[in-house]
Amino acid sequence: MRVAAIQCTASADRPSNLAAAAELVAGAAGEGAELVVLPELFSLYGDAPTLRAGAEPLDGPTPTWAAEVASRHGIWLVAGSFIEGVGRSRNHNTSLLVGPDGTVMARYRKLHLFDVDVPGAVTRESDAVAAGEEVVSATISLDDGLRLPVGLTICYDLRFPELYRDLTLAGALVIVVPSAFAAPTGGAHWEVLLRARAIENQVFVIAADQVGALSASFTAYGHSMIVGPWGTILAELPEGPGHVVADLDFASQQEIRSLLPSLAHRRPEAYGHRSATTRSQ
Repeated sequence: MRVAAIQCTASADRPSNLAAAAELVAGAAGEGAELVVLPELFSLYGDAPTLRAGAEPLDGPTPTWAAEVASRHGIWLVAGSFIEGVGRSRNHNTSLLVGPDGTVMARYRKLHLFDVDVPGAVTRESDAVAAGEEVVSATISLDDGLRLPVGLTICYDLRFPELYRDLTLAGALVIVVPSAFAAPTGGAHWEVLLRARAIENQVFVIAADQVGALSASFTAYGHSMIVGPWGTILAELPEGPGHVVADLDFASQQEIRSLLPSLAHRRPEAYGHRSATTRSQ
């Protein structure tokens, strides 16, 4: 199966962002990608007031665009994320999985909000959106009969391994990570975290990041990549808008899980979430 991660630089101009994204998706589809992943907030980026003002319903311009593009190319499309809803208390940072016929097959609302004080990336995502409440995965069906469980996450979720483990235990073989990952932390953490999530869960990870100056105060890291279940980087785009593609070998994934059965070796009865019972040796 061939997949793609899109890398772009979004602004507060939604029509221009969607036009640029359409060209990038067309390029990936033209190379045979059956599943294409867009970055977080690919259709509109800005400060909290801009994002709140640009919030959309599920029949708004971004979901409508995603349905049209997916059906035009006959692909599965992860519409990175957009601000869903009207009114701050009901706004969410939402990702959609859209099928080849333009039908929305899954909706994921970002669980973990990026409220941090890192120099160069001081951000209060909660000023614009509320956190979601559900872990979401969905199964996509391909022309060759393959049914592929896919886990949905967004950007800052990457720092919470329990989410990725839950998705894996629910059956996910691929986990997608639409992102606008901050440049100040990207060099230190982006690749390390992506490869760790892939290795510890023995899954493919498709990480589509924004790149460059998104505003006067925020720069995205780029380095969109596709990582295999052994932690191997299958494809990477360090800089600039564009896309990367890779072919996922699920037989190799199952061989890795058979030879190194770490998922089967879990001992949840011993650790679980009972931190109070942990003893130092």
